[in-house]
Amino acid sequence: MDLGPGRRGVPPRFVLRGVSEKNRDGKRTARERLAVEREKQKSADKRRRALVVGAAVVCVLGLAAVIGVVAANAGKDEGDESAGPVVAPSGANGEDNLVIPVGKDDARSTLTIWEDFRCPACKSFETTYRPVIHELTKGGQLRAEYRLATIIDGNLGGTGSRNAANAAACAQDVGKFTEYHDVLYDNQPPETDDAFADNARLIELAGKVDGLDTPAFRKCVEDGTHNSWVAKSAEAFTKGGFSGTPTVLLNGTNIFQDQKMTPEKLKQQVQEAAQG
Repeated sequence: MDLGPGRRGVPPRFVLRGVSEKNRDGKRTARERLAVEREKQKSADKRRRALVVGAAVVCVLGLAAVIGVVAANAGKDEGDESAGPVVAPSGANGEDNLVIPVGKDDARSTLTIWEDFRCPACKSFETTYRPVIHELTKGGQLRAEYRLATIIDGNLGGTGSRNAANAAACAQDVGKFTEYHDVLYDNQPPETDDAFADNARLIELAGKVDGLDTPAFRKCVEDGTHNSWVAKSAEAFTKGGFSGTPTVLLNGTNIFQDQKMTPEKLKQQVQEAAQG
């Protein structure tokens, strides 16, 4: 007798039951895969929100691993035994002359900005907050203090952070820091691309700032005139115990402690302080 599907001694109902169970298992596996994908998507969304909300993103460095690297690498090329004398840019002030000031000295609010020209989070901050910072500094309500770090050089290798910082200091020597600072961020390469290590590229970008591309500026960039000053600034960042860049302090308080911080809120706080 032909028992059909049960001809090997397995009754048809058990074969059907086995097929049904396989179908259920397949559906359950599909649901589990879907649940995993949903969790991955939630995690990805959470990471994206953490990167963009209020531009409170930072280029995080593993301090334990990087402190020595930053101190060793910042301010000198591979093979250099000495970084040379510390030459602060014109107009720099603060402790050890490590601050590049923008705005009026008598402004009631001070915004301290620790940044790294290779850091994409710094560019995100710039894109979001730059218009308000320019408005407030030009209006005399805010004094911005720019302080330069080189953590990406320490994390990923290369000298782009340092070389760009040196070039920005060279621009400060002739009163073009703000304009050149903005050009560097507008033309920032991908984080892993050490394009700013090429002094020719930094000089090329100086051509976007009226009156900056001069023989004196070129020599300053090519000689690394302010490399040791940049190294000293990077050391101050490390000793300050900051977790990453950008670190932005309004009158000494990290603005990103307020998770609802926005450019408009920053502007309001500065204007209220200006009014007394």
